[in-house]
Amino acid sequence: MDPALGLVLTGGGARAAYQVGALRALAEQTCACCPFGVIAGASAGAINGTAIAGTADDFAGGAARLEATWRAIAPDSIYATDVPRLAEIGADWLRQLAGGGHLGGHANALLDTAPLRALLGDALPLARIPELIAAGHLRGVAVTATSYDTGAAVTFFDGVPELEPWQRTGRIARRATLTVDHVLASAAIPVFFPPIHVDGAPYADGCVRLTAPLSPAIRMGAQRIIGIGIHEVTPPTVPVPADPPHSPTPAEIAGVLLDAVFLDSLEADAERLIRINTTLAAMTPAQRRTLSLRPIPLLVLQPSLDLGRLAVEQYHQMPWALRYLLAGIGADGQRGWDLLSYLAFVPVYIDRLIDLGYRDTTARRDEIARFLDGDAAPAARAG
Repeated sequence: MDPALGLVLTGGGARAAYQVGALRALAEQTCACCPFGVIAGASAGAINGTAIAGTADDFAGGAARLEATWRAIAPDSIYATDVPRLAEIGADWLRQLAGGGHLGGHANALLDTAPLRALLGDALPLARIPELIAAGHLRGVAVTATSYDTGAAVTFFDGVPELEPWQRTGRIARRATLTVDHVLASAAIPVFFPPIHVDGAPYADGCVRLTAPLSPAIRMGAQRIIGIGIHEVTPPTVPVPADPPHSPTPAEIAGVLLDAVFLDSLEADAERLIRINTTLAAMTPAQRRTLSLRPIPLLVLQPSLDLGRLAVEQYHQMPWALRYLLAGIGADGQRGWDLLSYLAFVPVYIDRLIDLGYRDTTARRDEIARFLDGDAAPAARAG
């Protein structure tokens, strides 16, 4: 274990399966123990991060078990898909909206994620994390959730005794023994997944307000970081006007909003870090000593394909009742594919993402080896 090597995993629903394949590829080219002394996850990345942290003394075995868990996932492993439960949720929303709150109802999510709680309770070795920290296999582990009460990004972390909580604008860290509630809170996509209470307070997905996803790892002592994102490597393009023009459906609007939450934060934070690294590299040693900054080499692993477009192909694999509800907001297999990509917990899609993550990461094996050996230039970022 390298106490200064950090792993950062952002996420977003089913898209996080891509990270699982990447982790397997990383495990194949490293030692038996996890090389990452610092692990920070947000959203579904918190699931993958805590799974790896809980098996830090057996990286390959932990990655294999995580992959087996993901490959066994079906929609009803994550949320209730039976017609009566979905109808009950729909009726609750209708009663609450149509009645102006006077007819009862307490709807706060479109899906019931009770199955996900059961899955994580069985799959995540969270109880081992304090033991592995004490044994020297880990320096720090963190998951981030968004507080519904304050709007702040709250990072819950466990680690060696010298780690201190931190606070920045819109961000705060608290030491905690990590539980399923912390992980569920970090992965609770607003509106779609219900809020999760931690210590009596409601929380949502950690990526909602985490504008600096690299920060928790740096705060816990990471001096080199590998980040695994879920956004394909493509430059932005100018939209081509549609003929005839069309208005976006609610599903397309929701997809763009979720993309803004899940896809942009890691890339934007990486760009900031690169600018800092580049500036520091241009300064003299005497000038650098006047600053509280240090260069931090960063390697970002990203999909080579658009995960949203891959999800469209799996639309008809989703449960009928869920397809019916999604079609009502414009996610019909032809449009709204970004929204579908976050909810498509179907085996064929999950398998494709895992395989893609493995292939993409294996293709960069030499680059990763140089980075792990400490040969990376601080200002360089792989994309």
